[in-house]
Amino acid sequence: MKHFALAALLIASVTLIGCGSNSNSDSSNINGTWNATLMSNGGGSTAFTFGTSLKVNGDNSLSISNFSFTSDSACFVSGEKESGSFTLSGNFNGQVKGSFGFSVLSGSPSGNTLTLSGTANGNTISGTWSLTGSGGCTGSGNFTMTKM
Repeated sequence: MKHFALAALLIASVTLIGCGSNSNSDSSNINGTWNATLMSNGGGSTAFTFGTSLKVNGDNSLSISNFSFTSDSACFVSGEKESGSFTLSGNFNGQVKGSFGFSVLSGSPSGNTLTLSGTANGNTISGTWSLTGSGGCTGSGNFTMTKM
């Protein structure tokens, strides 16, 4: 009887572990370090590159840290403020899918806004970007972000 009870307890424990809460589900595949490449429309040249760390909050907003442009731009010299969102549409075998939004507001010079809108699919986010502002700080194109 002791062996039966021990076996039953072991089976129940394994079952509960398998069915329990999984902290890696939902949007956790978005959490981490990402590198982005933004390509210009028409010419196909690289317009911007940046790196950042993302973490999805419970309200679908993004906590953004360690953001920095890795390409030089007169449109974004210093003091940028970033914001973003991620809305989960599926998690299939650990491959997160969902809609992604991200924006960067320039500090100096002020008034320039870079906006990204796309779709996350596993360790890649892709979509379109646009830049609005003054002094030649306008443009659009496609982007790809890759999780590192």
